[in-house]
Amino acid sequence: MSKDVISDRYARLYEMPRQLALHGHDVLGLCLAYRPQTAGRWIHEAAPGQLQWSARSLGRMPLPGLLAYPWQVLDELRGFAPDVLIGASDIPHAALTAWLARRLKVPYAIDLYDNFEGFGQARIPGFVPALRSATRHAALVTTTSTPLREFVLEEYAVQGEVLALESTVDRAVFRPREQLTCRRALGLPEHARLIGTAGGLYRDKGVLPLYDAWRLLSERMPNVHLVLAGPQDPELPAPKGPRVHDLGQLEHARVAELFCALDVGVISILDTAFGRFCFPQKAYEMLACGLPVAAADVGAMSTLFAATPQALFESGHAEQLTRAIERQLLAPVRPRIEIEDWSQLIGRMESRLQHIVQPGAALRSRAA
Repeated sequence: MSKDVISDRYARLYEMPRQLALHGHDVLGLCLAYRPQTAGRWIHEAAPGQLQWSARSLGRMPLPGLLAYPWQVLDELRGFAPDVLIGASDIPHAALTAWLARRLKVPYAIDLYDNFEGFGQARIPGFVPALRSATRHAALVTTTSTPLREFVLEEYAVQGEVLALESTVDRAVFRPREQLTCRRALGLPEHARLIGTAGGLYRDKGVLPLYDAWRLLSERMPNVHLVLAGPQDPELPAPKGPRVHDLGQLEHARVAELFCALDVGVISILDTAFGRFCFPQKAYEMLACGLPVAAADVGAMSTLFAATPQALFESGHAEQLTRAIERQLLAPVRPRIEIEDWSQLIGRMESRLQHIVQPGAALRSRAA
């Protein structure tokens, strides 16, 4: 996500422990940086509960650090004495959570915020079996989308409950704003028609159809401009020209400004092992800002926009994306979709966690 979970306090990986603390629990978040990064401990305000963070870095000697890390975490957790563990982030952390839970003799949950089998690390021998084993034996599994929940139920033979728990947004940040004000704040043309997106601008995330669609759209609609924000694939440079505006990597709150400045937002994901099971965070971010969208007709997006088929286009198809953008520019349609806040969302997870705690134990703590 190009974000630091502790310092950026961004999205699901931060909100899950934070909301559990806000619900009155003691939470310890354990983070590992695979690249050299500052280690330390922090306490974040989350009354009436407590939210502590502990971060380590593999530094310049990744292999020795990686071998020592499970035992360091085990020692820290013995002192914390959790009632339940939650594993998240990626395959190694899911497998580590299962290993720790066995030694601590406590139940555990696994949060799949994406289809981890679509990650590059899944190509490492043994990683997918480790993921499936950890997930299979979890007392609770949460998934970022209903299609991913169905996949896990069919393929993993999970013994516990599987709960679809789509990520949501901070409605205080992502909300409708005055378009002209947002355009001026970002230095964008005030009177042009603006389309665009924000996030990882990578080939495997589906940005190429947008670039190809722009070449078609720029010829058909001379008053339309393309706006991009986020890290770019060095092997797939973004289009250039006076009608293309590259804002670089924006702070989280400024992404909301961008979505309020646009006329149409683009959600281009591919029909792949990743795309079929993900739930793009930007979908709810755009909708919460009142932005009309053009979205790939794949996975969770097919269901989310089922009532507004004019907003959908065939995944990976530049011409269809162009037509969807044109439709939304000429006759914008905004679906009426209720978006839960983080408190409601994690509240549903908390009720399940209460049920998996060992008999007679009070749900006091969380370790992620």
